[in-house]
Amino acid sequence: MLIDFHTHTFPEKIAARTIEILLSNIVKMGMAEAVAYNDATVPGLIKSMDEYGVDYSVVMPIATTTRQSVTINNVAAETNSMDRLFSFGSLHPLQEDWESTLYDIKEKGLLGIKLHPEYQQFFIDSKESVRVLRLCEKLGLLVTLHTGQDVGMAKPVHCMPAALRRVLDYEVEGSNIIAAHMGGWREWDGVEKYLSGTPIMLDTAYVSKDLPKAQFERIVREHGADKILYATDSPWERPDMTLEYINSTSLTESEKKMIFSENAKKLLKIS
Repeated sequence: MLIDFHTHTFPEKIAARTIEILLSNIVKMGMAEAVAYNDATVPGLIKSMDEYGVDYSVVMPIATTTRQSVTINNVAAETNSMDRLFSFGSLHPLQEDWESTLYDIKEKGLLGIKLHPEYQQFFIDSKESVRVLRLCEKLGLLVTLHTGQDVGMAKPVHCMPAALRRVLDYEVEGSNIIAAHMGGWREWDGVEKYLSGTPIMLDTAYVSKDLPKAQFERIVREHGADKILYATDSPWERPDMTLEYINSTSLTESEKKMIFSENAKKLLKIS
C-alpha cells in the first residue's frame, strides 16, 4: 500500500491560473527547474494516483488570508467524503475567530489542519501560532506545518528547526505535529541538531531533489522510521520520484513499509 500524506489541489476554475502564478514566483526565486506534474485539480490528483499506484492521498489546503477558512473547510469536508481522498482543513493564525474555526474543523470530522508560516507570514513561536497549536493538541487535531525554506518565498524563514524546538520544549508536547519537508526544507543540519528524536512526525514532501540520501537515512534512523510519512507535495513531485528516492536508500524493508503506509494508516484510521 502507498499513502501520500501531502498533496495540493485547487478548484478547477482557478487551478490553471494558480499553478501559473506559483510557477512564476518560483522562477523569480531562481528555481526555474520547478515543474507541476499534474493540473492540481481533484481529477488530476486521482489520475496521478491511478498512474503511479497511490492508494490514498491527503490534501493540504492553505488559508492564505484571514477570510478564507470557511470556504476552504467546507470544500475540505466535501473532499474528505470522497473515495481514496482525505483532506485537512486550514485557518489563518491571525484570524479573529481562530478558536471557533478549530472547533468547527473538529466537528466536520477533519483529522487536522495545514499551516504554512511562509504563505501566512507568521513565526512558529509567535503567540498566535502557539495558541493554535495548543488547542489543536487539546482537540486531538493533527497539524501539518510547512517547515524550513519555501521554494517561492524570500527569507526570513518563519519556521526554522531551532524555533520549532523551542515550541516543543516550552509550549506543546508535539506528537500531533507533522513537520513537512523532513522538518525543514534546505535546513537539514538544523533538523538533525534540533528535531531528531522529538515526538513530532516528519514527511518526505519535495525532498528527493535536495536532501542528500546519506543525510536522509541518518535523519530517519535518528528520528525513527515510525515517525516518517511518505509524501510528495503533489503536484510538485510525482509519486514515483519520491518512491524511487526512498527505495534507493539503505533503509530496511520494514522501515520503508512504515514510511510508505503503516504510519499513515494509523493516523488516518485505515484498517
